[in-house]
Amino acid sequence: MLAILIAHTVAAVFAPLLVRWWGRNAFFPLALVPLASLVWVFANWNTEQSLDIEWVPGLSMNFDMRFDSLAAIMSLLVLGIGALILVYCARYFEDDEPRLGIFAAEMVAFSGAMFGLITSDNMLVLYIFWEITTVLSFLLVGHYAERASSRRAATQALLVTTAGGLAMLVGIIILGQVAGSYNLSEIIADAPSGWLPGVAIVLILVGALSKSAIVPLHFWLPGAMAAPTPVSGYLHAAAMVKAGIYLVARLAPGFADSGPWRATIITLGLLSMILAGWRALRAFDLKLILAFGTVSQLGFLMVLVGIGTEKAMLAGLTMVIAHAMFKAALFMVVGIIDHTTGTRDIRKLAHLGKKVPILGGIAALAAASMAGLPPFLGFVGKETALSAVIGTPALNPTVSVLVVIGLVVGSILTVTYSIRFVWGAFGRKQLKRPSPAVKNMHAPSALFLAAPAFLAVLGAVAGIFSPVVDHIVSPYARTVDSYGQAAYHLALWHGVNLPLGLTVIVVTGGVGLFVAHRMVNRLKFEHPPLGNADRVYDSVLKGMDTISIRLTGTTQRGSLPLTQGTILLTLVLLPIIVLAVGAEPDLDFVLFETPMQIVVSLIMISGALGATVMRNRLASVVLVGLTGYGCGVIFAVHGAPDLALTQFLVETLTLVVFVLVLRKLPAEVDDRGSAGSRLPRAVLSIAVGATVTVLGAFAMNARNSTPISLQLPDAAYLLGDGKNIVNVLLVDIRAWDTMGEVSVLLVAATGVASLVFRNRRFGTAPRVADAPATGADNGIGSDTTWLLGGDLIDPRHRSLVLEVTTRLIFPTIMVLSVYFFFSGHNAPGGGFAGGLTAGLALVLRYLAGGRYELGEAVPIDAGKILGAGLVFAVGTAISSMFLGAPALSSATLELTLPVLGDIKLVTALFFDLGVYLIVVGLVLDVLRSLGARLDAQVEMQSQVNAR
Repeated sequence: MLAILIAHTVAAVFAPLLVRWWGRNAFFPLALVPLASLVWVFANWNTEQSLDIEWVPGLSMNFDMRFDSLAAIMSLLVLGIGALILVYCARYFEDDEPRLGIFAAEMVAFSGAMFGLITSDNMLVLYIFWEITTVLSFLLVGHYAERASSRRAATQALLVTTAGGLAMLVGIIILGQVAGSYNLSEIIADAPSGWLPGVAIVLILVGALSKSAIVPLHFWLPGAMAAPTPVSGYLHAAAMVKAGIYLVARLAPGFADSGPWRATIITLGLLSMILAGWRALRAFDLKLILAFGTVSQLGFLMVLVGIGTEKAMLAGLTMVIAHAMFKAALFMVVGIIDHTTGTRDIRKLAHLGKKVPILGGIAALAAASMAGLPPFLGFVGKETALSAVIGTPALNPTVSVLVVIGLVVGSILTVTYSIRFVWGAFGRKQLKRPSPAVKNMHAPSALFLAAPAFLAVLGAVAGIFSPVVDHIVSPYARTVDSYGQAAYHLALWHGVNLPLGLTVIVVTGGVGLFVAHRMVNRLKFEHPPLGNADRVYDSVLKGMDTISIRLTGTTQRGSLPLTQGTILLTLVLLPIIVLAVGAEPDLDFVLFETPMQIVVSLIMISGALGATVMRNRLASVVLVGLTGYGCGVIFAVHGAPDLALTQFLVETLTLVVFVLVLRKLPAEVDDRGSAGSRLPRAVLSIAVGATVTVLGAFAMNARNSTPISLQLPDAAYLLGDGKNIVNVLLVDIRAWDTMGEVSVLLVAATGVASLVFRNRRFGTAPRVADAPATGADNGIGSDTTWLLGGDLIDPRHRSLVLEVTTRLIFPTIMVLSVYFFFSGHNAPGGGFAGGLTAGLALVLRYLAGGRYELGEAVPIDAGKILGAGLVFAVGTAISSMFLGAPALSSATLELTLPVLGDIKLVTALFFDLGVYLIVVGLVLDVLRSLGARLDAQVEMQSQVNAR
């Protein structure tokens, strides 16, 4: 199973390259991937297999997969029809189709994601694959991104199915927590009961119903017909829309008898079957007829698998197979018609059956199976469905009768739109000659017809040899309670009985309704009986936009002090009120332990107070930095040198960034209009400080057990082979947090660069050789040049002392940076501290030598350094997984080298290297954007003024 997922991933990665080499013919080798996977499915059909890979056990995210009879049935559809669709794509598209390589990659990736979905035993992993199919569906539906209709359809499908998926995720978490396991096999074997599991099941059903386009969440599927026809034939007929059907079928053995199950599924399923079948009679686009027919058939399938009896499950799985074959074939037929005639409008098609009789025959075979005519598999499945519902002990007798009536009415509509499809596409329509679109069409190739022909003929063969299908679907059907009903086996003929009589009524009623189509067409259908779901969707989006605008206009007034004040006031009031109405405080704390703490605290308080009254911006920044340095001293006093080092470095770098920004701002703060707000601000600031102090006191006194921090020294050495607890936590024990933090740093660097550069990053910082020639004598050519970039600085702004100092101490700082990096696992330092130290060295080079000196110091684009750091960080996680260890776990290598002696190397060092590079890249990006780029603008402005 894992090999199949990997094979699809590799194929998806190389698909664009294959398409670039071979054009549309690349779909042939790509089709071999699902085809070869299908061979594995057949080889393991009667064996139940499982795969358990420990991933994140603390979050119940183990990669547990299970292959059983239901997974085999769904794999048959996902992989088999997927291979046929890829072959069909080889003749549907032209070589000059835009983004064809990306399309091919997405199709293969979707096949792999669907296989992962149906074989996932862990519900959380299932949800991940579930959302991967949602994203890929969004990309595939929106393939023609230049069309507004495609963009709207893709967005609509994404919003609806994602909203349902989020509801399903909440249900999964509730169900997993209640059951004590997230594995479907364990939950179904011992299904929990009660109101809370009932809520979870309803939420999960919301996700399943949205994915399978069940009323009232059905409207996204007809809209998705804006996608290329292969997407409609695969995702919206055979694969993606079956995900909801699969999930209901998977949960039915354990939850079919739960309170909300049958009422929800049967009601909405029947409603979908009838309403969508009725809507199919008013559509003139062949794809829309099939789309509404798909919604109708999905409602039928949902009812069958949701009833929760052995016979109903047998019928449901049979119809799942039949529906995938005839609907995929019909969608491919529509694609051929559209490809050869240029239209899908049945009003513009006449005599097409005479022009391409083979295509007409294929469509007739597939439509006959859809209508449930003998000897097709659709007939066998529908007969079994009627037999399963009539008098089933799982339903109240009255409810059973109503369900039978609903199925009969829906089936009559199915027969009607099946005939309408064939007649609308291939009939003469009382015209003596072919319509212009048919007259000017070109004949489809045999390879173009092969895939739909195979499926259409297979539908008839499967009906004739229905006992073979019975062997395929009955193993899983037997896992559902039979409710005392006699064993039932699929067969083309079960004698003269009530289901056969109902089938006669269905066929007769469907033909009669089609014959009366002129009268039906006179019913304008302008006002659907239950409204237009598409308009409801638009109204909901418009309402949400209106609410968001009004909410934003109310809360975001454009005043930064007001917004910040609101946040801080909430911080003060909410926890204090909760503490005030809670238990009596039992606080025990010490104000200070050493006189040093008092001294440092007074310095920090003085700096904070000074920053509030200073009008000079630079002085305020320096005073704010003083409080940060004081915090670093407190860290050092309390025996945390690593934290103190990091605090000092961060504070210094932050001070430099502030200075770079303040260069472009007035030196003095204009606070003439803020006199009336000083007192409220002072009160709020004091309240915030007091609140944080109180919360800290409560937090320290709330501990009632031995702190885990006491175990960290031993854990750091035993688990991470390091004595520096902070560094081991960052790069090993809590490496996932660090991964998120460095990602935020990378995004921040990109954001700063985007704000300054706006359209592009301008590559590397300029070097001395790139400087424009000037006639001014700036010292170029002097006997002694300490920094190359310094020669290009205006003599009025040049500091020889700073240049000499920089030239002497820059190598020392870089050596110190490397020392911090390598020693950080056992001593104060690490990748973050080392990167900050290197960044400060670059800051010094920039301040002393200007923007050209920065280019001489690091002649590499900051974006590439950031990317390299992220590659190292992510690569460490991926390498651990491929080695069979948890992600980001580290291994230790011990070796002895000449001169150096015994060396112990921890693989977390490579993750730390990624952190180091990201920090250096961040500093370089800030210097280039807030420093060098702004310097260039000033120089350009000076040149303009000089002219």
